[in-house]
Amino acid sequence: MATIHLTTLIHAPIDACFDAARSVDAHLSSTAGTREKVVAGRMSGLFEAGDVVTWEAKHLGVRQRLTVEIVRMSRPTFFEDRMVKGAFKSMLHEHHFVEENGATIMTDIFRYEMPLGVLGDLFDKLYLEKYMRKFLQKRNLHLKQMLERA
Repeated sequence: MATIHLTTLIHAPIDACFDAARSVDAHLSSTAGTREKVVAGRMSGLFEAGDVVTWEAKHLGVRQRLTVEIVRMSRPTFFEDRMVKGAFKSMLHEHHFVEENGATIMTDIFRYEMPLGVLGDLFDKLYLEKYMRKFLQKRNLHLKQMLERA
């Protein structure tokens, strides 16, 4: 299982960071480059535990769908989404928030497994891990800029 671990310091209150990270609208604005949209589930507002959403976007030149469920949530410090259906063999994304000295440390732990055995692992090592890291970093930078402007 591959793991991407990212830490982002945001000069904003923990509640605002937590809500931005689970906002459908913030997610859509942060992924404009992949033309992401919601095709099923919560279309706007804030995700809650138990919500299921299907995203459609163009990644790696291919239109793909990913259905995830918000499986755990502890406001304002943690939530976790898990793939229900999609291109990965499995996918789990933990979102952690800690308030420190008036700022928030947002930590993403993104774990995934590739299908296709050795071929999937090779594709991950050569390309996908870098792509996913950059995709998540871009999303986090968007949230940081949005929150720090507010």
